[in-house]
Amino acid sequence: MENRYKVVNLNYIISELGEEKSKQILSNFCCPKNKDVEDFIKLKSIEFSKQGLAGIHLVFSIIDDNLSLLGYFALSNKIISISSKSLSNTLKKRISKFATYDKETNTYILSSILIGQLGKNYNNGLNEYIKGDELLKIACDKVRETQMDVGGKIVYLECEENEYLMNFYKNNGFISFGKRKLDKDEIETLKGSYLIQFLRYL
Repeated sequence: MENRYKVVNLNYIISELGEEKSKQILSNFCCPKNKDVEDFIKLKSIEFSKQGLAGIHLVFSIIDDNLSLLGYFALSNKIISISSKSLSNTLKKRISKFATYDKETNTYILSSILIGQLGKNYNNGLNEYIKGDELLKIACDKVRETQMDVGGKIVYLECEENEYLMNFYKNNGFISFGKRKLDKDEIETLKGSYLIQFLRYL
């Protein structure tokens, strides 16, 4: 799989090609199934990259002799709180190595890598050239690579309370551990009033 795809950090593209050319590349991204994913890559990703708020990783492949953007994912560092009740005994033991346990709230508090955005490019049928499972695996592999340098074993993400999405993450080894109320700027683009939180021990 690694030979089929080329993963490039957006910061590298900005430094090599400049902001205007980078915007042109990103403007071809289309994700009708998730407006938030599309809006982020087109409107926010360059500033997020420049300010160091997230690492934006673009996934390319050669399609009909052209370098095509198939999808992207965004990674960032976050502090998360996980209720002990939502974890198996095995996972508690694993997480306790990286977390601080709060007896009063019965929660584990730890720093983790967040997969903040993950989406395929539906422009001109490019979504057919990469499976969602493959894109998620590429993101998790990048997290593993980062954790080899800085430590850690946990990756987490959030998604809408959508049966298809939730089953997708469960089938890829993630478990649900809680939910988070939507921020004000998320209400316009996301359905429902909260997001389901998932984690995976890598």
